[in-house]
Formats: sequence, C-alpha cells, structure tokens
Amino acid sequence: MGKGKLAKFADMASYPHVFEYPHSVAEQVPFEMKGHWREQFFKNDNPIVLELGCGRGEYTVGLGRMYQNKNFIGVDIKGARMWTGAIDSLCEGMTNVAFLRTNIEIIDRFFAPGEVDEIWITFPDPQMKKVTKRLTSTAFLQRYASFLKADGIVHLKTDSNFLYTYTDALVKANNLPVEVNTENLYNSGLADDILSIRTYYEQQWLDRGLTIKYIKFHLPQGVTLQEPDIEIELDDYRSYNRSKRSGLQTSK
Repeated sequence: MGKGKLAKFADMASYPHVFEYPHSVAEQVPFEMKGHWREQFFKNDNPIVLELGCGRGEYTVGLGRMYQNKNFIGVDIKGARMWTGAIDSLCEGMTNVAFLRTNIEIIDRFFAPGEVDEIWITFPDPQMKKVTKRLTSTAFLQRYASFLKADGIVHLKTDSNFLYTYTDALVKANNLPVEVNTENLYNSGLADDILSIRTYYEQQWLDRGLTIKYIKFHLPQGVTLQEPDIEIELDDYRSYNRSKRSGLQTSK
C-alpha cells in the first residue's frame, strides 16, 4: 500500500534537498538562500535549471541523471506529488537535484537576478479562462526575467493546443528569439534524449492520441512584453484533474 499524504509530507519535511515555502510561510520567513543556491546548497558553480510545475519530478530527476554538470530544482505546490521525485533523487544520492515547494506566483522571491540559466515548463494547466495564470503569460515571463541570466532559455512542453498557440503568438508578437518550435514533437525528428523524458501525465496524453507541442525560446532582459491580440479556439477535451471547461469556444 502506498504512503498517504500525511506520511509523504512528514518525509518531505526531513529531506535535506526539499525546501518548503508555501505562500503563507514565504510571507513570514525570508528565504536566506536567495542568490546563494550554488554556494550554500549545490556547492558548485554549475548552471541552475528550474522545472516549474514539476508534479512528480520526473523531468527534474531525469535531467539530473543526464547532466551531472548542471543543477536542477523542481518547483511545485503539490507536495504529495513532489514526494516521488524527492525520494527517487534522495535514494540515488543525487547531489545536483533539489525541490522547492511553493506557489509559482511568488517564484521570484527565491532567486536573485541572473541566478537561473534555464526554465522548463512541462504540461501545465493551460488556464484558458485567465491569462494572468498561464505560466507563459507576460506576467509570469516578467517574473522569470527578474532572475534568469541575460538571454536565458525557457522551454514549454505541452499537450494543449490552446497554450501552444497562445505561447507561439506571444513569442512572435514580442520578437523573442526562438530555437525550436514544433506542433508535433515526436514526429519532428527533434526528440532527443532530453525531450524524450516522459512524465506520468505526458504518457496519458500520448495514450489518448494527443500530439505534444514544444517551444524553446530566449527571454531577453529589460524588455516590456505585450500580450498577443488573438482569439484562440479552446481545447475540446478535459484534462485529468482539471475542472470542466466553460461553454465558450474561444478565448484570448
């Protein structure tokens, strides 16, 4: 029988590579490691890569296995899910992997300017009703820019045609430099070892016959981003553990 949520939370509280700062805690307790992740935790000068909305942490752990010369931090508010990646990395003795349990809306409280090299956003809720909640909206990209290094990289991997179309339009509207952009990753010839890491939720989308979209772009510093002026057809399916869509057919 698997562990319950309370047992998992108890485990997480004892793990040396898990930092728990939900909004209620972050408001009261300053995060003293901001700007000092390399020297105080990782004990090296290697690049730092974030996975936002890491879920079970498959990407964070998978990337950590592949690239021992980089540091990876999985970020999510769902501690019971994060436990899977936390226990796997702990049992494997991985010193280049950490987890931060917090709200992504306050992610800029934990990293100093230029401290992060890359960001992965893997299969987030597309937030079709509220643009400000989309993890690739201008509101979030401006937050990321505050701690990404100059011309840092953002990766989006998604099943959602809505979120892909929105992000593609935003990138084009702001002339952001794009390295990779594909509507069908696994039929594009671009799926290398990194991109072929499949999360629990990604495999569910693939099993349902959905194509996986991927965009890799650079986020320049000091740029005021504009939202794209575009009407986008809503996804016509319901995501697992996501609420029923509204009766609208399109959204901005």
